[in-house]
This record gives sequence, structure tokens and C-alpha cells, in this order.
Amino acid sequence: MGHAVDGRLEALLSGGGGGGEAAAPWARRMAAAAALELRLLAPLAAPAVVVYMLIIVMSSATQIFCGQLGNVQLAASSLGNNGIQVFAYGLMLGMGSAVETLCGQAYGAGRHEMLGVYLQRSAVLLTAAGVPLAALYACSERVLLLLGQSPEISRAAAGFARGLIPQIFAYAANFPIQKFLQAQSIVAPSAAVLAASFALHLPLSWAAVRVLGLGLPGAALALSATWWVLVAGQFAYIVRSPRCAATWTGFTWAAFHDLAAFARLSAASAVMLALEVWYFQVLILLAGMLPDPQIALDALTVCTSIQSWVFMISVGFNAAASVRVGNELGAGNPRSAAFSTWMVTALSAIIAAIAGVVVILLRDKLSYIFTQGEAVSRAVSDLCPLLVGTIVLCGIQPVLSGVAVGCGWQALVAYINIGCYYLIGLPLGVLLGFKFDYGIKGLWGGMIGGTLIQTLILIWITFRTDWNKEVEDARRRLDKWDDTKQPLLVNRQ
Repeated sequence: MGHAVDGRLEALLSGGGGGGEAAAPWARRMAAAAALELRLLAPLAAPAVVVYMLIIVMSSATQIFCGQLGNVQLAASSLGNNGIQVFAYGLMLGMGSAVETLCGQAYGAGRHEMLGVYLQRSAVLLTAAGVPLAALYACSERVLLLLGQSPEISRAAAGFARGLIPQIFAYAANFPIQKFLQAQSIVAPSAAVLAASFALHLPLSWAAVRVLGLGLPGAALALSATWWVLVAGQFAYIVRSPRCAATWTGFTWAAFHDLAAFARLSAASAVMLALEVWYFQVLILLAGMLPDPQIALDALTVCTSIQSWVFMISVGFNAAASVRVGNELGAGNPRSAAFSTWMVTALSAIIAAIAGVVVILLRDKLSYIFTQGEAVSRAVSDLCPLLVGTIVLCGIQPVLSGVAVGCGWQALVAYINIGCYYLIGLPLGVLLGFKFDYGIKGLWGGMIGGTLIQTLILIWITFRTDWNKEVEDARRRLDKWDDTKQPLLVNRQ
């Protein structure tokens, strides 16, 4: 197996030697580079978008089943799914992004044997982190009541959350597996396995909710079971596929080496991505404290679900950006890393703008996908301008976060997130929502302000990046972790 990149893009961008397109005029070289980058991005971004879209559609399908039981059940599933479950999702996804940085750069540098060790080490850490999260799910009713949520909705949401406990440990296996495959530009098999899992999820959810009458806990258990099918299918592919023969060499005790150091690396990743994912989780919790929380939560559920569908398109581009940038840095191609950054950001922003236009045109009909209530429909239509603003920003921000993961900037972005989200956006939202009585619009508007500031800062940092320095940093990072391959080689003797 060769390197993940072959240097053609770098040659085009540098215009140095070699004749042909590499020696052509600047405009022709840029056009050729854009075409080449699109060919490299498409096999990554398209299946990744499918993967993340199907993930969010699975959760949305669960909420739709719950919404057919009544408005209280819809609000409870929103609180359980977007309020409690997202807490674990953000933590696990964040910790898993350490694998994304290391695997992407190691694969670009041709150090293929390290990828399987990183996968296993991350899975061990995430499984350990899942234990306290499971305890939190088990006592979630008390937590929600302490946070000021309605007793009726808290009780129902806690029942939903307890059914999601098996999903926590599916996350612990899925995210390292997913990042391991993405680093090798293997995304289509994950999309195929997820599509098959989703096909199973719909009848399973229908049987649990409608046939067996298990209500909210049944819907949650069906979602958990689907996630374990996804994990099993992807792992079976890794074990059996010749494409992973050089990167997966079997289980090894090396997975337990240097766990403390790997945990520190994962912690920065967890803080960075968890703070992003939890940001709008806080919006759900605050909405539950408003007057008439049921209507506020139902309207917000519809809007955040739609926003999440579009957001997952950008997350697919996020994954593509992380892989492309990480691979190019690992291969020592600074110009290619920079060019890929701006190409994928522009593509994602264009798609987000188109989605925003569609949402505005359909604003009066969106809520009926989830519930038939006219009060909710009016509230959703009223929130649509804020929804569109969020969609446009989310076309840019996740991609730049993917670049940050590819470069290993998680700690820096974590500080930016704390400042923009929790010191600016959240206090501003609380001030507008509660002090000035703008309600849910005030909460959401203030938090969009934090996202806007964060996005502008990330654009500025990316624009000023010294990509030659990033190549050197990637080389030092891989050299630091390369000593972990020796225990693997010893175990194989």
C-alpha cells in the first residue's frame, strides 16, 4: 500500500519543474488543481455526508415516532435526545477526534501499522469514559429537575435516556472505528453499513413503539440496538477487507500502553468538540425554563432537527477536510493542505446557502413533519430567520473545525470555543431571552452571536496559518508517538 497522496496536487500548486500542467500559467494550474482536489474530495465527502445524514435521520426518525405519541412525548424525546444524549455524543466524538489527527497524519506519512493501535487505544479510553456517563443517564431525572425542567417532561425524558445507555458504549467503539476508516479514505463501506442499519431501525422502532407498546423507552432501545448493528458491520469490514490489511493487524496489548499520555491528547480533542456540541444542548435546557416550555421545546425540536440535517452535510465536509489536510501534512505537502482547506470550505458554504433558501420557502410547512399542532407550526415559522442564520454559519464553522483536527489545533480551538460560546454567546442569549423577555428568539439569537464570532476567528487563524510550520509540527507529532509501534511488533513475534 502506497502513501495516501502522490504529490500531483503539490506539484500543480508550486508550479515547479516537471513540465506539463505543473509548468503551465497560474490560472490554468489553479483550474487543474481545483479539478484534482474535487476528484480527491468527492469519494470522501459524498459518503461522509451520507453517513452523518443517516445518523441524524435515525435520531430524527426516533423523535418522529415519539412525536406521534403526543406533544409531551415529543418534548421529552427532544430533551432526552438533544439534551442528555448529545452530552455523551459530544464527549465521545471529541475524544475520538484524537484518533482522527493521529491516524490521518500517520497514514499520509506512510506509517500504516500505527492506525490499528490508535483505534484500539481510543476504544479502551472511550469505553472507560462511558461508565460514568451511564450512571448519569440512570439518574437523569434528578439532574433535569435540578436544572429546572418540568417534572412531567423530566420523568418521561429520563425513561427515554435509560433506554439509550447501550448506545453510549456503541459510541465508544464506533467513533474510533469511523476515524480509523476515514483516515484511509475508506468512507463508502461505513455509509453502506449505516444504510442497512437504518433500514432495520425503522421497522424495529415501529415494532417497539406501536406493536409492543413500549413507548419512549422502547424507541430509545431500538435506537441503541441500531447503533450496535452499525458497529458490528464496520468492524467486520475492517477485519475482512484487504484494504485494511496493512493498518489492522489484530488485537494487541499495545492498546494499553501510554494510556495516560493518550488520554491527555484526547482530552483537548474532547473539550474542543464537546463544547461545540453541548452549546446548542444548553439552548434546549434553557428553553425548558421558559413560560409554556412544551411549545418552546416542540418548536425548538423541529428547528434543531432541521438544522442538524443540514449541519450533518457540513460535518461530512468536516470529515473530508480533516482527512485531506491531515494526509497532506503527513506527506509533507503544505500548499496542498492550504488549498484543500479553502476548497472544502467554499463548497460547504455554497450548499448551506442553498439549504437556507429552501428552509425559508418551506417555513410554514416544516413542523408538520414532526407534529400536527398549529401552535407549534406558527412558532417554527417565527423562528425560521434564526434557523437560516444558524444553517449558513454551520456551513463554514464545522469545516474549519475539521481543518483544526487535521492540523492538531484542538487545544487552541477549545479556548476559542470557551470564550465565544460560553463567555459571549450564552450570557448574551440568557440576557435577551430572560431579562429582555425575547424568549426563545432571544436565547437563540444571542447564541448565534457567539457562533458568528467563533467562525470569524477561525477564518482569521486559518488565513494566517504557516503551512510549512504545520508540516514540521505533524512530523514531530508522529515521531513522538512512533515509539508505540514497537510493542505491537513484539506482540506479533
